[in-house]
Amino acid sequence: MGEKRLSNKLQQLANGAIYDEDRSWVPVHDCKIEAFMELIEQLNGKSALVFYNFRHDLERLEAALAKTKLRVRRLAGPEDEKDWNAGKIDILLAHPASAAYGLNLQEGGNHVVWFGLNWSLELYQQANKRLHRQGQKEKVIIHHLICEGTRDADLLEALKQKDKAQEYVLASLKARIERVRLEARKK
Repeated sequence: MGEKRLSNKLQQLANGAIYDEDRSWVPVHDCKIEAFMELIEQLNGKSALVFYNFRHDLERLEAALAKTKLRVRRLAGPEDEKDWNAGKIDILLAHPASAAYGLNLQEGGNHVVWFGLNWSLELYQQANKRLHRQGQKEKVIIHHLICEGTRDADLLEALKQKDKAQEYVLASLKARIERVRLEARKK
């Protein structure tokens, strides 16, 4: 098994289900689903934008949420964006790739829940910015559901390291620009 494929399987395992050779999924555990449901209960009726990574995550989340009275919807189009912002959706399920750009979801809630991360810092940051935008009236709270000692923890650390590296690159660029400006003024 290649390294990328192994990493993918380990991510699936941390989330609680694994795809088999037939592209069906096999449940492994419900730990993360249970933690998710506890978190949603602790939000006390506040809406949450929930990001998942795998199709089986979506299906398992929907099955767990179907046992509640919450208004749950998959992000599929402009009507979902409109209804979320109008307060007609309690839980909005989205894949970060489908929600990373162009959506204004800041009026529907202030909680982001990451059920499953991926390796892309850009997708992670852009997806979080769907709620953290001009017009947001509350502090945006980002929740990470992480199974410690698994690939989940590695993903979160990798995102933190990528963010630090990006901050360094931008800070060093600003410092270089300032040095060039100072040198130009001296001439």
